[in-house]
Amino acid sequence: MNIEVSGILGLLILIADIWAIVNVLQSGADTLKKVLWIVVILVLPVVGLILWFLFGPKG
Repeated sequence: MNIEVSGILGLLILIADIWAIVNVLQSGADTLKKVLWIVVILVLPVVGLILWFLFGPKG
């Protein structure tokens, strides 16, 4: 049971990270900020996603 739950949770985190990266790429931020946000999201998947959601580029 634990393997299935962690597998599903990992898949959900992966989907959320991909969604965040796509949104970063579509944002109006400059290239350096985009690259930095993508690196943060990739290196720290859960924490980076939360940080991006709170402090990332809007719109």
